[in-house]
Amino acid sequence: MVLASSPLINERRDSLAIIHLNRPDKLNALSREMLLALSDAFKTIAKESETRAVILTGSGERAFCAGTDIGELKEQNQSTAREIARCGQEVCEQIEGCGVPVIAAINGLAAGGGCEVALACHIRFASSNARFSLPETKLGLIPGYGGTQRLAREIGQGRALELMLTGRTLSAVESLEHGLVNRIIDPLALLPESELLGGEIARLAPLAIRACLQAVTGGMRLPLVEGLALEAELFAGLFATQDMREGTNAFLEKRAPVFKGT
Repeated sequence: MVLASSPLINERRDSLAIIHLNRPDKLNALSREMLLALSDAFKTIAKESETRAVILTGSGERAFCAGTDIGELKEQNQSTAREIARCGQEVCEQIEGCGVPVIAAINGLAAGGGCEVALACHIRFASSNARFSLPETKLGLIPGYGGTQRLAREIGQGRALELMLTGRTLSAVESLEHGLVNRIIDPLALLPESELLGGEIARLAPLAIRACLQAVTGGMRLPLVEGLALEAELFAGLFATQDMREGTNAFLEKRAPVFKGT
């Protein structure tokens, strides 16, 4: 049984993992305990073969995640702050690089570190009451968990700088217009719609899904020529898998494929 005080609530629905950030009284603010729990959760997911997709959401109805716990931040110095940034960046890297699609079901406020965690997810569904911001300049800081890098890559340098330099908040509609989220969904349908997408992905070839994630997320950090080379290597590598044979045979035989991740 998961205790109500646990920083995360983990659910399993067949091959779908659902992770709830669980500090609703603090708008799911990221404490150090929660960051470490997220790190452990995604380390486990990266080693598993049975998990085919992950949904990351917040407990309660008000927030996905309000950012880093300010009470913890105000006690830091230059040295410890560097370690906090590295910890947050590492967790976001683990989310992005876990090898299975991570769908952020953003059920309300996603501010600061919470927005940065959402940015590390591969697909973002927003409830109609979702709001996004990187307001660190209002605290005399900058985003420290990868936000300065990922937001600019997602919506462009100019738009990203405008948001960070002003600390302004984007509505769900504005976030969709900027390309920050994939869809806006009614709050009551947010988790069901996320589960439907997760289930759809889970039925496909997991090694191909992993390679696609690697090609896109890895290729975004490379010059185009190197990204194309990475794509070609990953494409070729899948020809050594049983799933590729199953997929092509099933297509030719006009039947549904059964993928086993081999």
